[in-house]
Amino acid sequence: MPTLELRYYAQLREHAGIGAERLETAATSVAELYDQLRQRYGFALPATALKVAVNTRFCDWEHPLRDGDTVVFIPPVNGG
Repeated sequence: MPTLELRYYAQLREHAGIGAERLETAATSVAELYDQLRQRYGFALPATALKVAVNTRFCDWEHPLRDGDTVVFIPPVNGG
């Protein structure tokens, strides 16, 4: 199982209660990982409302995960 570095911002950080964590997961794609995290932390935002980056590159939700990846979930920005 890969161990990942995860980063959360804005409302995701508020729900998780942390800004970052290391997580060992059985998820094989970014979509599976986000589903796991929604169950764990109760994230209300659907994946379609977020951007996701793996190792500083934006990617799609089917992007495969590898040990040591850094995954960043970016919620929509509010305000002006």
